Amino acid sequence: MSSSPSRTPLIDMVKGMACITIVWHHLAFYGPMSDIAQPLAPALMPWLYDYGRMAVQVFLVLGGYLAAASLAPQGVARFDHAGHVVAKRFVRLVVPYAVALLLTVVVAALVRPWMQHPSVPDEPTLSQLLANALLLQDIVGEGALSAGVWYVAIDFQLFALSVLVWAGVRALPGAWARRHRVVLARVTIVAGVAASLWVFNRMAGLDMWAIYFLGAYGLGMLAFWAVRSADPAGWLSAIVLLGGVALALDFRGRILVALVTALCLVAALRSERVRAWGGFDPLVRVGQMSYSVFLVHFAVCLLVNGVVSHLWPASPLPNALGMLLAFGLSIAAGRLLYLRVEQHVPTWSTALRWQAGLVGAGMLVAVSSNWG
Repeated sequence: MSSSPSRTPLIDMVKGMACITIVWHHLAFYGPMSDIAQPLAPALMPWLYDYGRMAVQVFLVLGGYLAAASLAPQGVARFDHAGHVVAKRFVRLVVPYAVALLLTVVVAALVRPWMQHPSVPDEPTLSQLLANALLLQDIVGEGALSAGVWYVAIDFQLFALSVLVWAGVRALPGAWARRHRVVLARVTIVAGVAASLWVFNRMAGLDMWAIYFLGAYGLGMLAFWAVRSADPAGWLSAIVLLGGVALALDFRGRILVALVTALCLVAALRSERVRAWGGFDPLVRVGQMSYSVFLVHFAVCLLVNGVVSHLWPASPLPNALGMLLAFGLSIAAGRLLYLRVEQHVPTWSTALRWQAGLVGAGMLVAVSSNWG
C-alpha cells in the first residue's frame, strides 16, 4: 500500500481516548475525592479503578505500530546508528518527563502537611530521585515519584530493544544473512512476541522489564506490516495465533485488549476512507499531546484532591465536581507542557539540566521539610 499509515487522525484519536481513560483511572485510583464521590457513581468508580488501567495495552500496541513505522517500515532498519537513535529517544522522553516529575515533587510537598492520604508521595530520597531521573526506579527497587512513570521506562526499553534487534540482524555477516535480513528480523520479532505472550507475561515478577510487555508491543508491529502488506492474511493469522494461544494458556484481560486493538488497527487502517477521515478534532488534539497529559496529570490531580478534600471532606457532590475540574486542568496543563516543552527538539544538555534540576529540587524539598 503506497501511502504511509504511520500517523493518521485515527491513531491520534485512539491515543486520545486511551489517555483520557488513564487519567480517569488515576482519578478513581488515587483518592480521596473518588472515595467521597463514589456514592454518586457506585458502578463507574469501581470500573475505572479495576479496568481503566487496561488502556495501557492500547498505548503498547500503538507504540509498537509506530516503532515499526519509523524504524523499519520495510522490515529492515532504515536508521544508520543504533546508539544515536536510542539516545535521541531517551532525550525526547526525558525532558518533559523531568519537568513533570519536578512539578509533582513540588506539589506533593505543598499538600503533604494538610492531606494525610496514601496517594501523597513520601519525601523523596537522593537514590529515589536519581533512579527516577534515569528511568531505573523499578529495576533498582525505588518508589516512583508519580503515577504511571513506570510506563515511560518500559516504553524506552521496548524501543531500545527493537532498535537492537534490527541493528543486530543488519550486522550479521555473510551474503545469505544480507539476502534474508527482512525474514530474519521479522522471525526474531515474532519469536520474541510469542515468548513474551506465552511465557514472560505470565510471570508478574518481570513487570519491570521490556520482555513482559513485548507481546502487546510486538502485536502492534505485526499490525503495521499487515496494514502495509498487499496480502495481510499471513500477518492477521500470526496475530490471531499468537494472541489466541496466549489466551488459551492463561486468559488475561490485558492481552485480550491488546489483541483486539491490533486487529481493529488493521481493519481500520486498511480502509482508504478511514485513513482519509479527519477524525474528531478534540480527541485528535488530546492524542497528539497525550504524552504530556499522561506525564503531568498526577500532579494536577494531587493538588485538586488536596484542596477539594480539605474544603469539603465529606460532601460527594463537590468532590465529584473536583474530579471533573482535575480532569479539565490536566488537559490544560498537558497542553502547556506539550507546547512549551515536548514540541521543542531537545538536546543532551537540556536533558541533563532538567534531570539535575529534578534531583536538586527534590533534595531541596526533602531538606526543607526536615527543617520544618
